[in-house]
Amino acid sequence: MEPGCGEGGGGGGGRDERVPQWGAQETRELIAARGEMERESAAAAAARRSAKTLWEAVSARLRERGYRRTAEQCKCKWKNLVNRYKGKETSDPENGRQCPFFDELHAVFTERARTMQQQLLESESGPSVKKKLKRPSGDLSSEDSDDEEDGGGDSGDEKPIRSRKRKIADKRQQSQRMAEKSRTSISSTHELLQDFLVQQQRMDIQWHEMMERRSQERIVFEQEWRQSMQKLEQERLMLEHTWMEREEQRRMREEARAEKRDALLTTLLNKVLQEDL
Repeated sequence: MEPGCGEGGGGGGGRDERVPQWGAQETRELIAARGEMERESAAAAAARRSAKTLWEAVSARLRERGYRRTAEQCKCKWKNLVNRYKGKETSDPENGRQCPFFDELHAVFTERARTMQQQLLESESGPSVKKKLKRPSGDLSSEDSDDEEDGGGDSGDEKPIRSRKRKIADKRQQSQRMAEKSRTSISSTHELLQDFLVQQQRMDIQWHEMMERRSQERIVFEQEWRQSMQKLEQERLMLEHTWMEREEQRRMREEARAEKRDALLTTLLNKVLQEDL
């Protein structure tokens, strides 16, 4: 069971309901379904759906793919995955404790950041054009109409000048507000992308360091293994040389004994022949 998930997924009135453990393929299907829902909500320019409706839709997608999970279980599992991806749990790739399904989550969040940046860039030009089309020249604000009533005794040339100045000032203020809002949104998006890049670079550096350490360990191990094999070969040669020397000495002793035995037999035979004669 995932940490932080309650029993039963939907909180069934205190009943002890065991939540089946999430499998690897089931988790990948959950990430894919969530990514599909985000792409569909970004493509359709409709009102944002509530969190409950979103997770019910994700649960329905999983049910279509053969996995029976409630909306609360999907939400809880996604929260745990996001916490691991953001580094709230210890990331130690040397000991195998690293974020699971990092590639799938990274693809979803990268696509989300790209979509947000595209929407922000589109919102920079969209509102200004819409406001220009929406507000005709004869549509005045309440302040403009009040000023025209108060200045009824002014000449006909001063009224258009004053109204144009007010329109220019209003447009300038609106453009300043929109520019400030767009700068804030773009800066937040850039910070999010920068965090992704920094995290990816940090993981790449850790992976390269780990591979270098393993390579160095393998080289040291091979050197030690060669040295041990050389020692064993030298010992074998020494033992073989010692054995050959012992065999040579034994052969020489046997030959010496055989010569002595032959000489003794020859002497005895000579004595026997002399006595017979």
